[in-house]
Amino acid sequence: MSERSLPDIAIEPIVQALAEIRQQALAQRSRLGQPPKLPSRKSLAQLIEWFAACLFPNRLGDPDIPAHAINFYVGTTLDQALRELQQQIRLELAFKSPTALAHAFDQQAFNLAKLFSEQLTTIRRQLDSDLEAAFHGDPAADNVDEILVCYPGILALIHYRIAHVLHGLGLSLIARLISEIAHSQTGIDIHPGASIGEYFFIDHGTGVVIGETAVIGQHVRLYQAVTLGAKNFPKDANGHLVKKFARHPILEDYVVVYAGATILGRITIGKHSIIGGNVWVTRDVPPNSHVTQAHSDAKPIQAVA
Repeated sequence: MSERSLPDIAIEPIVQALAEIRQQALAQRSRLGQPPKLPSRKSLAQLIEWFAACLFPNRLGDPDIPAHAINFYVGTTLDQALRELQQQIRLELAFKSPTALAHAFDQQAFNLAKLFSEQLTTIRRQLDSDLEAAFHGDPAADNVDEILVCYPGILALIHYRIAHVLHGLGLSLIARLISEIAHSQTGIDIHPGASIGEYFFIDHGTGVVIGETAVIGQHVRLYQAVTLGAKNFPKDANGHLVKKFARHPILEDYVVVYAGATILGRITIGKHSIIGGNVWVTRDVPPNSHVTQAHSDAKPIQAVA
């Protein structure tokens, strides 16, 4: 039988069956009728590009812009980005309160975008410290500009630093979408709720996972395939997962974690400690310790500034 003589596949029954399943799912989530729109992943990806251009106009913005026009370029780009951010905020607010009128969120979206904009200078300073940590932590790095435009760890941190501020403003959906954009681009999964201090460096990066309630101090360095995860997932009396409790590790200042290490649970890795490659850690590690495969118990070492 030739290709032209093949019968058509019956599309309509499939479309109808999918519609029925969709309606059942909407009913279970109390979203019958027209469900509210979600923030746009595509728009948020563009937003990150705009904000990155405002933070680093010569490297992540327009490379041909003359020096005298940089402030104008940053101003116009920032205005465009903040207007779009307000739109995405309105979508999240409406999604979380589907019975409210859309215009009811206009002032709230403006206020939240304004609060975010006031944190951009802090974000820039934090990223400068991350770039410095990468330069001093990687002998293969020739200059900071190379790190900014080439290193996936820095790209992930640009997304994280922005998403973390938005998460702190209660915009958890937008923040999570931004972190997943970075995850898909870099292979680095940082939950926007995690707390990460300055001078943070992720070397190579692929496969790094940092959980929602992880706390990371200053001058911390992670290598590829490191997991800062939860040890277990308790359930309540109804059998539902308990959420939003501290369940991820705390890494104090000057900790180094080498490739493939897995650190689980609400444990503390003390200052100046080194966690070797492919180690599984589920207990507290005292400061100035060195944990390796050959020596599963933490052993004191000399502190390294």
